[in-house]
Amino acid sequence: MPANLPPEYFQAEKLYRQAKTPEEKVEALEAMLSIMPKHKGTDKLRAVLRTKIAKFSEESQRRLATGRRGSGHYVKKEGAGQVILVGLPNAGKSQLVAAVTEAAPIVADYPFSTQTPTPGMMSFENIQIQLVDIPPIIDRNAQPWLPNLLRGADLLLLMVDLSQEPLSQMETIKEELGKLKIRPVGRTEGTELWVYPKKALIVGNKSDLDDSGERFRKLEPEYGAEFPIVSISAKNGTGLEELKREIYRSLEIIRVYTKAPGKQADLEEPVILKKGSTVENAAQSIHKDFRAKLKYAQVWGSGKFDGQKVKREHILEDGDIIELHI
Repeated sequence: MPANLPPEYFQAEKLYRQAKTPEEKVEALEAMLSIMPKHKGTDKLRAVLRTKIAKFSEESQRRLATGRRGSGHYVKKEGAGQVILVGLPNAGKSQLVAAVTEAAPIVADYPFSTQTPTPGMMSFENIQIQLVDIPPIIDRNAQPWLPNLLRGADLLLLMVDLSQEPLSQMETIKEELGKLKIRPVGRTEGTELWVYPKKALIVGNKSDLDDSGERFRKLEPEYGAEFPIVSISAKNGTGLEELKREIYRSLEIIRVYTKAPGKQADLEEPVILKKGSTVENAAQSIHKDFRAKLKYAQVWGSGKFDGQKVKREHILEDGDIIELHI
């Protein structure tokens, strides 16, 4: 299927080729991605652009990390996905990271206690997911390095404080993200020119407080059709298991297990892939040479029967076991 790209796409592509800095390249690539029509003919090109955006975003973060103003602000991705917590002062982001990871961010009653990104690894079943606590989204001192950190994330967790009006908090969060040319999206993708859509979910924190339930229910009519919404109390642990499951679902990843011929499958360390990935994608992820040498695979799980022989185009599902033949 042809891509049928509009003229605006090629204008943005020209800007990309002329760009001299990683930041300029990311901005142009984001525009190309937002302009591009979404259909099967553009799937591979969209994947290429997303890979380039991640590459140049990481390069930009490294550049900032070596400078005086950006030192300590680069966070290397680890685990099955990187989730960045976004919110206003005292929303409880640091307390959540402390509750579900072994990280030790500063948890305080005063605002702006978080000054630099604080990563921690959250366990979910048999995988690890990276959570990153950052300064409040309105912190102007974070502006030089925050955009590239957010753009490189796999998921944004938008946290609101249920002791206060949640709708006004969400409007402020969206407005501040908009200033950084980022639009949070849930079940749809953004189409605005020069605005980068970033997958997000909404978390209402402090469900242990009086009237929190009533405030939480205000979020559903406004945002429930677009975003997953979870109610938690980071302080007493309520809703944290549900939140972990929703983070995993929102990352849109699958776990695939490998086995060698005649041996048992390795169920301890799954290969993490994006939903919709194929046997060919799995082979590439395991080793760069496997993709070219792959003849066929056997699949236990998504096949019509266990051990079915499948081609490289076979789409994998969560929990599949694959045996690659090269």
